Amino acid sequence: MRYKPLSKSLYVKNREKLVKKMKPNSIAVFNANDLMPSNADGTFKFRQNNNLFYLSGIDQEETLLVLCPDFPNKNLREVLFVKETNEHIAIWEGNKLTQNEAKEVSGIKNVHWTKDFDRIFSSLMTFSEHVYLDTNEHQGAAREVETRNDRFVKSCKELFPLHDYQRAAPLLQELRAVKEGEEIDQIQKACEITDKAFRRVLKFVRPGVMEYEIEAEFLHEFIRHGSRGFSFEPIMGSGPNSCVLHYLDNDKHCQSGDLILMDVGAEYGNYNSDMTRTIPINGRFSPRQKEVYNAVLRVKKEASKMLRPGISVQDFHIEVGKIMESELIGLGLLDKTDIKHQNPNQPLYKKYFMHGTSHHLGLDVHDLGPVFSPIQPGMVFTIEPGIYIREENIGIRLENDWVVQEKDNLDLMKNIPIEVEEIEEIMNTN
Repeated sequence: MRYKPLSKSLYVKNREKLVKKMKPNSIAVFNANDLMPSNADGTFKFRQNNNLFYLSGIDQEETLLVLCPDFPNKNLREVLFVKETNEHIAIWEGNKLTQNEAKEVSGIKNVHWTKDFDRIFSSLMTFSEHVYLDTNEHQGAAREVETRNDRFVKSCKELFPLHDYQRAAPLLQELRAVKEGEEIDQIQKACEITDKAFRRVLKFVRPGVMEYEIEAEFLHEFIRHGSRGFSFEPIMGSGPNSCVLHYLDNDKHCQSGDLILMDVGAEYGNYNSDMTRTIPINGRFSPRQKEVYNAVLRVKKEASKMLRPGISVQDFHIEVGKIMESELIGLGLLDKTDIKHQNPNQPLYKKYFMHGTSHHLGLDVHDLGPVFSPIQPGMVFTIEPGIYIREENIGIRLENDWVVQEKDNLDLMKNIPIEVEEIEEIMNTN
């Protein structure tokens, strides 16, 4: 295992929090993600289902977790099922978890091989009235591919049609939004790895390099520090590509006089970081680039003060938009008279700042959490304002990861260079 696993006490605590939200005489089932096929006999790298990981810490395919907290036999109130290993699997794939190892990782005392699931689950279902099943209800989710959880929902309802079925997703969304200290430590570790990689890149970027070469520098540093790689597909957008929000080709030459916008982050132990920095390819910002850059930085600093307990994400976006509006006037991009007569439902600032300021961060890059209800201490957010002036080939976004606290928020990326002078000094020092 590349990363240092968290204590099983976290997963015990997470299961206890979920059980408290379940109805009496309930059962809940969580499946691992599939090992996804690519082409021929190939597969993509395995990535665990985050709800299962949150509740068990098990980072292995063909795993199931069953919670039945009111079952008369205490030994069956939580049961973990893991893939049975053998000599053939050990030779070709390496060692899988033994039952004792799975107990140590998860804190679950009753561990069986996956082949025993049907028999034990049928017994638990005869007692249970309510059944919590897990589906991906993220508002931005693509659902073209049927997951192992999706297939289980269908099969379970066919075998047990008269049970009362409940959604596990809203419960996990609420629980996962507020992070425990151990989770914040993992995100902090991912941010520290990202910091190391960014400092490496500042020394590497120069006119003539390819965007994908910069991507490779990040990846090198991520992996050598125990990360499995990028939290998400990285954006390395130079020149006009800095104005493309989800630019992923990363295949252009970097030209002197242009900027490069790098939206990137390391994962660590399945937790994610998410950083954006925009730097001058030749090591020096032009006066106009510096003017726009500092406008974005001012918005970011003000936004970090406004992300407080009690405000909703939606209201936060609106308030940050007002600050951005003022900065765009100062840059000569908007006119006060036009703003006075603008459609409030389509504010003019969105021509240059068309995305949201923040999103939840954790096991998912766009993590589970409320959008319309009040922000709470312990939630982790990005703050990422940007200005995109396509006619000038200037796209600037700056992004740090923050923990919301009762008093002052905690900036998990406070040590990553961001001021103009810092960037230029590092890029021009041998």
